[in-house]
Amino acid sequence: MTLRQRTADRLVGYLFITPQLVGSAVFVLLPLGLVLWYSLHEWNVLAGSFEFVGGENYQALLDDPQLPSVLRATGLFSVGLVVFNLSLALLLAVLLNQKLRGLTVYRTLFFSPVVVSLVAWTIVWGFLLQSNGGVNGLLDTIGVEGPNWLRNGTSAMVSVVAVQVFKNVGLNMVLFLAALQGVPHELYEAAQLDGASAWTRFRRITIPMISPTILLTSIITVVGSLQVFAQIAVLTQGGPGTSTTVLVYYLYQQAFQFHHFGYGSTLAILLFVIVLALTLVQWQMRKRWVFHES
Repeated sequence: MTLRQRTADRLVGYLFITPQLVGSAVFVLLPLGLVLWYSLHEWNVLAGSFEFVGGENYQALLDDPQLPSVLRATGLFSVGLVVFNLSLALLLAVLLNQKLRGLTVYRTLFFSPVVVSLVAWTIVWGFLLQSNGGVNGLLDTIGVEGPNWLRNGTSAMVSVVAVQVFKNVGLNMVLFLAALQGVPHELYEAAQLDGASAWTRFRRITIPMISPTILLTSIITVVGSLQVFAQIAVLTQGGPGTSTTVLVYYLYQQAFQFHHFGYGSTLAILLFVIVLALTLVQWQMRKRWVFHES
């Protein structure tokens, strides 16, 4: 291949990746750089002032008395969502991977919440979880007096986690189902001939074979759990107290309710660092528990 041909090939390659590079620069790198720049300033939109303050916003972050409770609520929500979402999704996928009647109906039923409007879904659940709502109405039929789900710290967190789990569990279920259908049946037949129990086959064959999908879904779910906003805004507005004030909602309060845009940008940087760190940790852990990784 001549030099001219190699140059032409490189040019074609650069042309193909240019839209992606431009999109990443405009919609990812540029906003991230602006947020970092804003975090070094005190920006009062109402007064029209934009003053450089250096690291004062980061010092305020360290001194913020509400930040520990916000991070605690964020951690509780994320852990609860990841554990219950992935566990339920895998259970449903295993059940729907069997030869049962009406599988298409069940798959559609469990996946349908994924395509429903998030705000509409949350509003409906807001009505259901009221003290006189549908959930307590069902509990009354069996003689159980339900609490005011959204007005108690513990039950409010449980409620928002449950609403989010039921909303998105179908997506992970479909991913797990696709992975399960790709596991060779010969492995199960050989293990069964060797006397392996159903649990042993699941633990020794199914989990290792679908571990790449588990990694993918765990990363998606962790990142999504740290970015939750609409559910909190509609259901609890961060209450009662700060029991459900997660980091994204706290960022929204500081920037758009209290007009502390500089401090809000600092919280955005904190969120970015947390998401990046957790993603890198999960990516590095793949070498230990993802099949075929080394």
